Amino acid sequence: MTEPVSVSTPTPSVHRVIDTPEGLAEASAMLAQGHGPVAVDVERASGFRYSQRAYLIQVFRRDGGLHLIDPPAVGDLSPLQDAIGSEEWVLHAASQDLPSLREAELVPPRIFDTELASRLLGRERVGLGAVVEDVLGITLAKAHSAADWSTRPLPETWLEYAALDVLHLIDVRDALVAELAEQGKTAIAEEEFQAVLDRPARPPREDPWRRLSGLHTVRGRRSLAVARELWQAREDYAQEVDTSPGRLLPDRSIVAAVIADPSTKQALAALKEFTGRASRNQLDRWWAAFERGRAESVLPVERVPGEGPPPPRAWADRNPEADARLKAARPAVEEIATELGMPVENLLTPDLLRRVAWTPPDPADAENIGSALRALGARAWQVEETAQAIAEAFVAAAQPPAEPEEDAS
Repeated sequence: MTEPVSVSTPTPSVHRVIDTPEGLAEASAMLAQGHGPVAVDVERASGFRYSQRAYLIQVFRRDGGLHLIDPPAVGDLSPLQDAIGSEEWVLHAASQDLPSLREAELVPPRIFDTELASRLLGRERVGLGAVVEDVLGITLAKAHSAADWSTRPLPETWLEYAALDVLHLIDVRDALVAELAEQGKTAIAEEEFQAVLDRPARPPREDPWRRLSGLHTVRGRRSLAVARELWQAREDYAQEVDTSPGRLLPDRSIVAAVIADPSTKQALAALKEFTGRASRNQLDRWWAAFERGRAESVLPVERVPGEGPPPPRAWADRNPEADARLKAARPAVEEIATELGMPVENLLTPDLLRRVAWTPPDPADAENIGSALRALGARAWQVEETAQAIAEAFVAAAQPPAEPEEDAS
């Protein structure tokens, strides 16, 4: 077996960051003269900034060069869209990068997702570094994925990392295209890629403050009202200063303050569990949130019904028929996934199977189950592979247990 080749630096020339409209125009012209698909990657400042905007966009095309683009500095990226907007874009874990690209008004007409393709092919390791190593025998020096990419100037080692993220992506794509064809999964992959591209943005979550870590330890509707106001005050300030909310005031600080229920602003300041970079310099803000929560007339309910079926562990008591259907259908779907050589969640997400088992169509035949799955978001190929097996499993689950045979002696 060939030993992986370690790569840390492509070539010094690729590390110039494009930070002017003139530089972008030149790079876009080069990319337009290239050929074949375009590799694209995005670096954000997740965990550091409030926004999910792109702070660096890397683009590579054969005979078109490798370019590192600073979107905040350049501003209008339409020349880049014009240059590559009719080509296939190759991304790794496209669902993570597409929102940031769309915010920058960069929209691909079609994509190839190397991470999703690797899952469909049954690869156990699907991170970019692992896929590049498995497919090309090249080991990438991965060190800065969790860095604050809003930093300026960007360190040279970070730029090396960013360049490597796209340098080999086209070669990986070509190898995976051949593997998909060999396994008869080309059409499946194309349908999955299109589904990622067409997936609408998630609607705003109702009561997002309820995602506070540790909120389950808060008791009483009045205390929940205070927690809600503190969360909202943190959210507003985080957006104002474009900083990740948890860096200003961690969830645990909010929960600790609510439980401590300080009687004065000074008591809140003295609370040792109330930490975070903005815990003291924005003390007036947090205390005002306390007072609003304590004065609130419309109090939040303590428990909000979950969306969708309850956890499966409760099914045996609450809905034994649904429990039997799920227990019969789950191994049937797992067997199909094994035969196809892909993770079961890529064949059919557990949530979809739970939903159709909890509330099956009537009659629960393959056609109606397929319609129900499609209504829940399943793709055509997923329905084709699973609907009949699920219908048969539901029928088997409805059969009464066999009577024990009487001893004839």
